[in-house]
Amino acid sequence: MAVLKEGSRPPWIGLAAAVWVQIAAGSAYTFPLYSPALKSVLGFSQQQLTIIGVANDIGENVGILPGIACNKFPPWVILLVGLCLSFFGYGVLWLAVSQTVLSLPYWVLWLALVVATNSSAWMGTAVLVTNMRNFPLSRGTVAGILKGYIGLSAAVFTEIFAMVLSDSTSDLLLFLTLGIPIICLAMMYFIRACAPASGEDSSEHVHFLFTQAASLLLAVYLLTTTILKTILSLNNSISYILVGVMVILLMSPLAIPLKMTIFPSRHKRPGKLDGSSNDLTEEEISSSQTASLLTPISSEADLGSFREGEDISEVDMLLAVGEGAVKKKRKPRRGEDFKFREAIIKADFWLLWLAYFFGVGSGVTVLNNLAQIGIALGVNDTTILLSLFSFCNFLGRLGAGVVSEHFVRSKTIPRTFWMMITQILMIITFLLYASALSGTLYAATALLGICFGVQFGVMIPTASELFGLKHFGIIFNFMQLGNPLGALLFSGLLAGYVYDTEAGKQQGSHCLGPNCFRLTFLVLAGVSAFGAFLSMILTIRIRPVYQMLYAAGSFRLAQASDH
Repeated sequence: MAVLKEGSRPPWIGLAAAVWVQIAAGSAYTFPLYSPALKSVLGFSQQQLTIIGVANDIGENVGILPGIACNKFPPWVILLVGLCLSFFGYGVLWLAVSQTVLSLPYWVLWLALVVATNSSAWMGTAVLVTNMRNFPLSRGTVAGILKGYIGLSAAVFTEIFAMVLSDSTSDLLLFLTLGIPIICLAMMYFIRACAPASGEDSSEHVHFLFTQAASLLLAVYLLTTTILKTILSLNNSISYILVGVMVILLMSPLAIPLKMTIFPSRHKRPGKLDGSSNDLTEEEISSSQTASLLTPISSEADLGSFREGEDISEVDMLLAVGEGAVKKKRKPRRGEDFKFREAIIKADFWLLWLAYFFGVGSGVTVLNNLAQIGIALGVNDTTILLSLFSFCNFLGRLGAGVVSEHFVRSKTIPRTFWMMITQILMIITFLLYASALSGTLYAATALLGICFGVQFGVMIPTASELFGLKHFGIIFNFMQLGNPLGALLFSGLLAGYVYDTEAGKQQGSHCLGPNCFRLTFLVLAGVSAFGAFLSMILTIRIRPVYQMLYAAGSFRLAQASDH
């Protein structure tokens, strides 16, 4: 049986495969591409359409089940569930929009979209949890890269939609129905748990830089080609070539394991822990990561001969504690592994959840209504608007990982500081939208895309640093519930109602002019202000903890290699 050594090819192959799965998992971001067809073909009102958009967000972000499953099953099982959900969910939507089946009830379509986009939660959980555990010393960087690619997925699907599918909504839904399962089947073998490295390596830093540069090049390419397609008349041959180049750029992370195969490193770091991905259970991998990341704080945590994980009844443990054979285990502290029920009673948990809720809830409201916002403000073709948001969303996710990783290592500044800064910028952004000044639509959309992306890039590594990696899957998926709840409150109830009310005044089904969303934007500005306030409180609370952990060497820092 082959042995997978730390720093060897398999973790990097898994990261390269995860890029493709993340693109597939971003199918939920294609809603603005086919939402106009849902409205016109099926005759929905704007409020009905925004409620359908809430189904999109609920499915994408309700990941409690995959969060639990990722600690019990290997990644390929989680991916298999995801591809089945995608096939059946998008298949039903395709049947409705293509009018292959007529008069499907509204509740069936709502449920189908929940099922379709819930595949994103299963796929995203499988690759994110696996890669965070495979690279535990670079959590912010890995989260930024993977969440960056899922942010780019909207631009990838927009490129395919415009250049290959000729703007056909029914063809797009058929592509999602068949294409996502094919990608998952092709990649599931390569996404597996590996023994993490026991220390930092300069080559790993270079590899991450290459991956980040490749993703940035892809983002610039997607934005450029989408604009070219809009302003120029490109024939089919050129369009197919441009899509082919996009596919090659998506494959660029494979250059790292290819380079490691052709030019194997002869340098061996001391203290390597070899292990097979087939022999290591999730608990063993998580335990080894915890041991390498955290130093023991007190001998009181020692249970003597009773090691965690052994089959010991509660009665035996209580008797042993009473007789003095062992000392009662203390509750975990910040930075150690929390069980979900232990994390959910902490103030830090709810401060992070609320700050994330206000940040992404307000951002997703604009995303779900971006096509209607553009049309209301005089932009008939919203393709560029969506691509711009996708590109800047990617920059925010990738940049949040890079910038927060740098400052948390060099200055011990908590990542939530950047959540606070971007939510302050979101106040300005929503006021720009509300003003409807000439030339501000694209600038506001770009700024909002960056700020929206930062919320994801900050929340994920922060949750792992405060509450550990062992139960990270369920903890971060619970955090993500802020997205659909925000969409329900701010998009489904607020934005939809305001839009339909204004459309009624204009005596039509479509609303034109800045008043269609002005009240919504003013409310979202207030929401962002409150989110920034909560982020500030959380940052102040956890700053001393970061200083203590990093000063004590509990997290392996890059600076250690400089001494």
